Amino acid sequence: MTDPAAPSPVRIDLPDGTRVTHRDVAANGARFHIAELGDGPLVLLLHGFPQFWWTWRHQLTALAGAGYRAVAMDLRGVGGSDRTPRGYDPANLALDVTGVIRSLGEPDAALVGHDLGGYLAWTAAAMRPKLVRRLAVVSMPHPRRWRAAMLRDARQTAASSYIWGFQRPWLPERQLTADGGALVGRLIRDWSGPRPPEDADVETYQRAMCIPSTAHCSIEPYRWLVRSLARPDGVQFYRRMKRPVRVPTLHLHGSLDPVTRTRSAAGSGEYVEAPYRWRLFDGLGHFPHEEDPAAFSAELVNWLKDPEPDR
Repeated sequence: MTDPAAPSPVRIDLPDGTRVTHRDVAANGARFHIAELGDGPLVLLLHGFPQFWWTWRHQLTALAGAGYRAVAMDLRGVGGSDRTPRGYDPANLALDVTGVIRSLGEPDAALVGHDLGGYLAWTAAAMRPKLVRRLAVVSMPHPRRWRAAMLRDARQTAASSYIWGFQRPWLPERQLTADGGALVGRLIRDWSGPRPPEDADVETYQRAMCIPSTAHCSIEPYRWLVRSLARPDGVQFYRRMKRPVRVPTLHLHGSLDPVTRTRSAAGSGEYVEAPYRWRLFDGLGHFPHEEDPAAFSAELVNWLKDPEPDR
């Protein structure tokens, strides 16, 4: 049982002591926790696995300082957001994202997504294009590229072995929470390049994963992604993803990413009918926004401020 009097492992300040605004917003039939800093055009940040909003701690400060309203949300089932019994398919998760944009009272947002958050950012841009002003995706190919790589590229299939392992019942949840979330720490360190996050930050992720039901909810999207590959609902979803993205897109990737191969991610521009910029960070792994936050934030802010990003 979680002690209700204990400090929240999710509603925390930034490492430099900067206080962000924590609050809950209602969207798509659920309640979502957000961390917010700054004023200006909305930039909505979407985390990946096995993390929560904290992964964007450096970018919240950089974006707010550059004149943006930076909001990092916890996805459904993670961090401080609702843990619902269902709703973890990408189409519904993308509607969570666009619903949060509406709940924040904004006409649109620049979406920035990493890993699973990047997958949902691609999806939201295709499904609700009027709500997405710009798109930045980190360490994740377009959904159709991801599907093709998982089915046809043996090296990508091997790199994604953790996703196949998630298809087992119950055991993955127990492994993620055993020994205080030790596996979360190992995954983050193994997937990083030579500059992994600090131990204190890794421990923050471990504590968040150990919140009851978080491990199960974190895994459910990956179960859907694999089990739906040959199911009618999955075939229909990937058919919908043929719809091109028509907003300026920045695609960021670490050259040493051991989880998503560069070859899998490169080429996603074929689904973008707008200015598309590919940026490969040399010497970084799966978490470039944490491994070299200064270089990553500069790239993102400069692109957001560029009125005519080149193809």
